[in-house]
Amino acid sequence: MDIREIAKRAKVSTATVSRAINRIPTVDPQLAKRVWKVVEELGYYPNTQARALVSGKTRIFGLIVSEITNPFFPEIVQSFEDMAVQNNYEILLTSTVHDPKRMELSVRRMIERRVEGVAVLTFGMEESLLEDLRFRKVPLVFVDVGPPLPHVSNIRINYQRGIRQAVQHLAALRHERLAFITGPLNLKSAKVRKEAFEESVREIGTRVDPEYVIEGDHTMEGGMMAFKRLASLPSRPTAIMCSNDLTAIGVMREAYDYGIPIPQELSVVGFDDVRLAQFIIPPLTTVQMSQTELAKLAFRALLQEVERDVPTTNGTEYTLNTDLVLRKSTALAPRQSHR
Repeated sequence: MDIREIAKRAKVSTATVSRAINRIPTVDPQLAKRVWKVVEELGYYPNTQARALVSGKTRIFGLIVSEITNPFFPEIVQSFEDMAVQNNYEILLTSTVHDPKRMELSVRRMIERRVEGVAVLTFGMEESLLEDLRFRKVPLVFVDVGPPLPHVSNIRINYQRGIRQAVQHLAALRHERLAFITGPLNLKSAKVRKEAFEESVREIGTRVDPEYVIEGDHTMEGGMMAFKRLASLPSRPTAIMCSNDLTAIGVMREAYDYGIPIPQELSVVGFDDVRLAQFIIPPLTTVQMSQTELAKLAFRALLQEVERDVPTTNGTEYTLNTDLVLRKSTALAPRQSHR
């Protein structure tokens, strides 16, 4: 089955069939309707590779995430794919698992498939690995680390806004001993969250105690290990803020083993607002960074760049705000100090 058979049955030229299938707007609506009626009757599926050769466009966007098993990323993938389907695009998905070699292989695969743009939502993977894509003038979207160059879009996360809200919330609950468990500090996004916490604590007139700032690794196990260190201090913190929700869930799990009730003796705040956060016990107070909105911003940025006739000289900037979501894992500071 090919377009010649469709043209014969629809009583139009093969050129009209080609234009109709490729949704060229200049095709007469009545002719297009006839073509699509025959296409549906015959169950015809266009050869996308052949179409790409003719049009020079694959209608494929690449999406690179850190690790698909992290609850933060599936919603991003789903929302990005929803946008792709709505706009007649496919996605080529890859998960780097924080491995530079795997990243290089992913980039090579995307070049081979001639993707029209790539969204790099890895929160810290160095953009130097994407030199091949940039050299080929493939539009790119980064989170926080995008260089000001043509064909590059950068989504700036306003971490400060949500973290400030969280610190002020804990201060209003009379917490004075505030701890923070960071992500891996080789990640720019983790550093920025740590700095936002420290600045917010200074804003409320409280000193940041270095003992209360512990480096984690954005995993539940890392949260458990970090909590053990905080619990061993002579004066245990009454509130712990975490660089992501998985860390916070790990803290709550270890606090349970220590017999420390949350939020009566310890308040816990996360960051991300993954779907799981509202279902744990108690439901987690957290800073929301909308995964759906992030995915939509990334897709729109790629689409805009693909459709742009002349690229901007310094790339394009987008902003995503963060906001505190109050649930049940925070409460008034305990009156007495506990070990």
